[in-house]
Amino acid sequence: MKKITALITLICLMFALTACGGAGPETSFESTKGSDIDYMALVNKLNPLPEGWEKNLKTTTVKNSRGDEVEAEVKAVAAFEALKQDLEENDGVYIELDSARRSVKEQQAIMDDFTKEYGADYAKKTVAEPGYSEHHTGLALDLYLRIDGKDVYLNEEMVQHPEIWEKIHAKIADYGFILRYLEDKEHITGYGYEPWHIRYIDDPAKAKEITSKGITLEEFVAGKEAPEVDIDYGYSKIFTKDELKEAAVQIKCSFASWKGCELHSMKYAGDENNNKENLEWLNDLNEGQDEKYVDCVKFTTNFHSPVDEADLKETAWEPDKEYKDYEWWLARTADGGWDLVSWGYN
Repeated sequence: MKKITALITLICLMFALTACGGAGPETSFESTKGSDIDYMALVNKLNPLPEGWEKNLKTTTVKNSRGDEVEAEVKAVAAFEALKQDLEENDGVYIELDSARRSVKEQQAIMDDFTKEYGADYAKKTVAEPGYSEHHTGLALDLYLRIDGKDVYLNEEMVQHPEIWEKIHAKIADYGFILRYLEDKEHITGYGYEPWHIRYIDDPAKAKEITSKGITLEEFVAGKEAPEVDIDYGYSKIFTKDELKEAAVQIKCSFASWKGCELHSMKYAGDENNNKENLEWLNDLNEGQDEKYVDCVKFTTNFHSPVDEADLKETAWEPDKEYKDYEWWLARTADGGWDLVSWGYN
């Protein structure tokens, strides 16, 4: 009964958009028909926004509870509004749109500002390369919560409510959404777990298949599931397991940019690597930074190089080879997170 009510809500929303000119000032009768785009398009660190996308994208703008206007693809907004109503009426869960579409031009401006303020290296580590952000599509929606009438929008606060996200995630596929950045899939997506980031694919059946299998959009598009990564955190007297996990995620996110490579295993190389000599070396590599590194960790990985020759262009990999004990070095300042500083056979 709940699903029937929700479907009726979605139909009514689409009719209202058609009859009244849309949910926002930029919506028109034509835009309610959807955009002339591929709703299954894969945009990530390796795949840019398809050519002509922004020209063919039809969007609408909605205002959230904080008074911010958020732009997104018109069908994605209609589906979000139906999901929102379903959650409110049947689960007592309240969600809002925090952000959605960001143009390539806007992304370039952010990159330029960070480069000017912090330098090119820091900007590349922090800001998605213009043209390669899923937010360009207008189909990626970042949500925030309203709990007891208060807006909860800071990431560190939102992750404190897994029981609420579980209710949200249980319903998103019914409306054509998937959870985009899954936990333990960082080496595939290139991003850490984000319970608030959902992606509209305009096909509830496919969304349910992806969700039920626990796979990423990358795996679905490729037609095969990537193998699990075996991670050995060993034993440390210096770092907690959560601290080591945070370091491992940085490595996995970076690995996602290695086209055609398949990550098999990771291993913490031991406390003995966190020494004065290694810290001096890593600080020298990042000469000019305001604060010095005070801790470092080393991981080793085993991975397979690309089989397809097309994936070997502009790389030094030997084709179809298992690389063993490949090193990754991360360091952090006294009050900062892990920076990936060096990798390779040193």
